[in-house]
Amino acid sequence: MDEKNLLDLWNTKRSQIIRAQMAPNLMLIGIFVLAAFGKFDGASDGAKYLTIGVAATTGILSMITQYATIREAEALMVDLNRLEKSSELAKKVGGSRGLLSLSAIAIVGLGIAVFSLVVWAVLG
Repeated sequence: MDEKNLLDLWNTKRSQIIRAQMAPNLMLIGIFVLAAFGKFDGASDGAKYLTIGVAATTGILSMITQYATIREAEALMVDLNRLEKSSELAKKVGGSRGLLSLSAIAIVGLGIAVFSLVVWAVLG
């Protein structure tokens, strides 16, 4: 692949990571609004566990998608670094592996933290 195709692929991978965050964010907004209005206080246990289960499923699937995209982007960086004559942009993107690895760690760590908060908000 040439530099332009690799950079286009890089932008596609970044967009995939962003799009993978949309469903969990909407789910969290819904849970936040319901919790803020105290709707879980009178809810049945089944409704509470369903909420937690749907939030967990949405979050886990999102993290899997994001993590897979990050792994593919790391391989793309190796290819960018192998180019003989690359632009400054290609060099910057190719040198971002540490930030990408940090993103993978943050996705998992923050996902677990947010899920803990969801459980706390729902079960109170």
